[in-house]
Parts: sequence; C-alpha cells; structure tokens
Amino acid sequence: MKYNLLLAVIFLLFSCQSEVKKENLAQLNGYWEIKEVEFNNGETKEYKVNETIDYIEVKSAKTGQPLVGFRQKVMPQFDGTFKTNGIRENLKVFEVDNAFFLECKTDYGKWNEAIILLEDSTLVLKNKQDIIYTYKKFKPFSLK
Repeated sequence: MKYNLLLAVIFLLFSCQSEVKKENLAQLNGYWEIKEVEFNNGETKEYKVNETIDYIEVKSAKTGQPLVGFRQKVMPQFDGTFKTNGIRENLKVFEVDNAFFLECKTDYGKWNEAIILLEDSTLVLKNKQDIIYTYKKFKPFSLK
C-alpha cells in the first residue's frame, strides 16, 4: 500500500511539471501581465486589472551565446501604444543543471529568478525568497 501511494505521489509531481526547453526561450519576448503572486507562506494575491505590464526583450548576439536583453515596465494606452518611464532591468538568461534563470540587474541591485514554466501564454518565475510570479501574455484592449 505504501509503495503504491509513493508511486502515485511521484507520478503526480512529475506529471504536473513542465520542463523549460532552450528552444522555447524566445517565448520570453513580448508583453507580460502579472496574474498572480504566491508568497512563501502559501498566501496568494490575484491581479484582475494592471496599470503596468512587463515588456521583455531577449536575443542572442551570436549563435551559441546566452540570451541577453531587458525588462521594462510599460503602461498600455487606449490607442494601443505604451508609455514608459525609461527604466530598464538588464537581463541575461543562463542555464544551471538543466534549469533556466533570469539574471536581473539594475543600478540598484542584481538578483536571479528561476524560470519555472514558459509556454506561449504563461510565464512563471520564482525568486530566492520562494515567491512565485505567474504572468499571462498581455492582450491589448480595444475600444472598438
């Protein structure tokens, strides 16, 4: 009985995980809207409406080189444009033991975030405080 339960738990853990693949890292590019934050105490905060969203742009300068770029807060406008304060976080994507991380750097600090899930419309990041940030691709609103 214990053996069956252990197998079931292991199966559930592995079946719920999604491995981030190197060839999918280009999906980081684009506009991401925060959907939910899960704190390390188990509490969650859902975001229904966001005044700002994150724009991420990463690319490789040469084949085989790490992806580098930036993340910037932008404010979507009703006419489809975006406003920003011009402040950018420099980003570098790196791999450790088949896991991918964002190295984020500003004039004020440097930190890493693990890329837990990266799909076409979902991005999940985890910081060293075990806070999990779930993003969804931003869909522009229209007055039409």
